Amino acid sequence: MMSRQEQRERRREEILRAALRLFVRKGYAGTKVGDIAEAVGMSTGLMFHYFESKEALYEELIGLGVGGPMAMMDGGAGGDAIAFFEGAAASILGFLREEPFMADMFVLMGNALMDDAIPPRAKELLAGFDVNAPTAEMVRRGQREGTVRDGDPVALSIAFWAAIQGIAEELAVYPDMPCPEPEWIVDIVRKR
Repeated sequence: MMSRQEQRERRREEILRAALRLFVRKGYAGTKVGDIAEAVGMSTGLMFHYFESKEALYEELIGLGVGGPMAMMDGGAGGDAIAFFEGAAASILGFLREEPFMADMFVLMGNALMDDAIPPRAKELLAGFDVNAPTAEMVRRGQREGTVRDGDPVALSIAFWAAIQGIAEELAVYPDMPCPEPEWIVDIVRKR
């Protein structure tokens, strides 16, 4: 039997998933608290026991969206560059295949970066979100190692992440489409 805390965590996750789906489909401004509560089958008042506001819920999702990629970047500091790209592509594409939540997170983050109507705290969280600078450093390392192709490191970083972003967006809209192989994405940066 599930403990009260486990039930609460499960319900919280249901709310996050439903809110994510709605924020992706309707946008931040277009999503109402009542929409989220209805999607999880609870009253609006009860939902406020889990999240104090729509803003707090959105900010938590943005925090998750920032934290995952930045943790991945921190984890790549020790190994060789091409191993980082192989691991990142395999991990992300694996999650995209198995978990629709991940594809929606990519869409949410892409939308949030361009949406002026999001809460100020979410904007603050996004201000520190930059996967291209550490990825460009990884590209430079790989170029020195001879495993990453020549070219502008920032442009190669953008190409790598834009490919993953595009795949995630496609899978968010068409979840039954086949997912590309990780090595195809790594080939964007791999030296031949």
